[in-house]
Parts: sequence; C-alpha cells; structure tokens
Amino acid sequence: MHVTTESLPGLTITNLTLDAPLDHSAPEGESIEVFARVVTGEGGKDKPYLVFLQGGPGHEAPRPQAGTPPWLERVLSEYQVVMLDQRGTGRSTPVGVTVSRTDGRLQARPTGPVAGRSVAEQAAYLTHLRADEIVNDAERVREALGAEKWTVLGQSFGGFTSLHYLSVHAESLAGAVITGGLSAVRRPIDDVYATTWQIMIDKSEAYYRRFPGDRERVRELSARCARGEITLPNGDAVSAERFRTIGQRLGMQGGAEALHYLLGLDHASSAFAHDLAATLPFEGRNPLYAVLHESSYADGVVTNWSADRTMPDRVREDVTLLGGEHIHRSVFTEDTELGAFAEVADVLAAHQWNQLYFPERLAQADVPVAASVYYADAFVPHEFSMETAALLPDCRPWVTNQYEHNGLRMDTAVIDHLLGLLKQRRWL
Repeated sequence: MHVTTESLPGLTITNLTLDAPLDHSAPEGESIEVFARVVTGEGGKDKPYLVFLQGGPGHEAPRPQAGTPPWLERVLSEYQVVMLDQRGTGRSTPVGVTVSRTDGRLQARPTGPVAGRSVAEQAAYLTHLRADEIVNDAERVREALGAEKWTVLGQSFGGFTSLHYLSVHAESLAGAVITGGLSAVRRPIDDVYATTWQIMIDKSEAYYRRFPGDRERVRELSARCARGEITLPNGDAVSAERFRTIGQRLGMQGGAEALHYLLGLDHASSAFAHDLAATLPFEGRNPLYAVLHESSYADGVVTNWSADRTMPDRVREDVTLLGGEHIHRSVFTEDTELGAFAEVADVLAAHQWNQLYFPERLAQADVPVAASVYYADAFVPHEFSMETAALLPDCRPWVTNQYEHNGLRMDTAVIDHLLGLLKQRRWL
C-alpha cells in the first residue's frame, strides 16, 4: 500500500493506493490498483469511517474541497469520509478511450488495461468491474484502514453496490445510507426498463405542460437529426434516437430548466452544439457508463439490450416522448469515442451476468439502513425500491416527492434527514 497526505483548507486528505486482484476469486491472477482518498475534517482524525460509493457505473468519486460535494461538510461532522474511485475509474486502473486521426478520419481505441486485447478479452476484463468486485475492493480498503466496521453512503449505482455489500459482507457495516439506490431485487431487467419508460412518458408530458412550446421544438430538432443536420463539436451527427436521451435531464432537479434553455438556442450555433454534447448522457469521457450501464440492473440475467427492446410503441411513434437512462445499441456506432467499445458492448449484452442480490441474506443483514426513495424517480422505480426495503430487517425508508434522483447533491437536508434516521432506535 502506498500512502501520501496533503492538506486543503479545513481538510486533510490521505491518499491510498492498494493492489487488488482483478478477479478476487483468482487472487494469483492479474492485479489492478485501487485508489481512495480519506477526507478528514478539522479535529476529525478519531472519527469513524464512512465510505462513499458514487453513482454510475463508470464514474470516479468526487474530488473533495471545502463545500464540494455539498453534503461533505455535514458528513464530516460525524465521520471521516473515504472517497473510493471504483475500479476502472479515476485513479483505480482506469479504462478509457483515445481518439486519433488517420487518413483524415477519426479513429477511437480503448486505453488502459484493455488496450491491445481482443474483443473477447476486453469483454472478459470488463465483467470484473461490477458491484461485486467493487465491494471486494472496499473490503481491502477497510482492512487497510484498520476499521472493524464502517458506514456506507451509496448514491444511485452506489446504492446498488451497497445492497450487494449488505448481501455478502453485512458484518463489515455499522450502517448504510442509500440515496435513490434501492435497486430492484430478483426482478427481471425488462420490468425495470419497461417501468422507467412509463415514468419518462409521464415526465415528458409534465414537461410540455410547463413549456408547451418546446414540444414542437423537439419535433423540429428530431427531424433535423433524422436529416443529419445536428452535429456535435467533434463532428458526430446526432440521430433522432440519440437526441431522445436528452430527457435524462428530466430525472434531475433543475433538469427541466436546463433542457428548456438548451432548446431555446439556435441549433446551428456552437453554443447549442457544446451544450447538447454536455446534455447527452452516454459519451466518451466515462465510457464505462455506457458499456456497463445495463449490467448494473442485471441480477443474474442476460440484458440483451433491454432498454431498446422494452421501448413502448407509443414512444417509438412520438419523437417528443423523451428517454432517460435508456441506452440504445446505436450509440456505439454514432459516438466516435464509444465506437471503440461497439463490439465489446454486443458481447456484454449477451453475457450471463452473475447474481448480485440474495434475498435470504438481505433478510438476515443486522444493519440499520436509512434510504431516500424518490417517488417519481426516473431511474430507480419507487415501487421496486419499496419491495427491496421490505426485505431488509431494519430499513428506514423516507419516501418523498420533494426531490429528484440527484437530491443528495441538491440539498443538504437530504443527508441530514437520513443521518437522523440512521440513529433512530429500531422499531418493533
């Protein structure tokens, strides 16, 4: 283990780099590095640890500083916070993509540990970047810190990972706080995507009631996309199918306003092109978010491009009905950078994923859990979250329509309320 320490205003940062097996079931095989920052507030060196598991998949932990992320100061009043760069991201042996120009054409190639491998080898490697191995990495970090137990804070995909933690290493957890991340357990993946499509129909209609003029604008821009007239700053043309994914913003607080402002720009302007690129959810900066996205809902199943297959006919026929975290297979041929993983994505869509959640073990997890369940969550249907909450013997769900999926980042009242719930005495 390699350790360094640095100081920021009001914070001490301890950087940890550990070696870990790519496959924890084969510890003598290929290894990777796992990186984590331990963030300690003033006078906090004797406080217990809380590990933050970021949303995603494929996103690194936030880079801490005073006031960022917004919930950090509140949590530091009670804990030292471990910011884990989940494997494949940030400084944990990252998987990325590079673009070069050959004979006047842009060509993308994977970077990092999968570079130079065959498609089958790349796919096999990426199967080890899921919640199960992230939890194994977290256990190595916990042991390196000498903590008998710690608390986990899981946002979105980080909550899915926390559920796996509760399934396999409940003995290591003093508590769990989950925000928008009580995943469906033993539900077919098609149920999840079919339900979220219906949620997005409702959110689209609510958006047009608020901004009625935007419906025709979306129709116009979708037609322009179909004619190849809408391009991104790198020259990629945006299809009408990909353009639909701007609706992901409707699942976030402040997203409707951001979408309205985007649609108000001149479609031929550089501002529109850059803002559209920033709005599209699946892109090359974090390729694993696209490549592994459906696998995060795969609890012992083959995904087979579930979001595409479950799209309702009503949505197919009405271009103004927007999508959320519904990845389309075609994005891997449209996006220059994601094109580096097009064949790999097809292999993973046919992969039989292992089971992540075990109801009988969750029912035995003697760990207090405080969870925010957002009533109209576009990505994690609340009815499935409540089924999962009922499996846990000491889950204290807070169901609210006051926040969207990004509530943790938008209002410190969310984390404050959940930490309060975590301390409440278990009810009978």
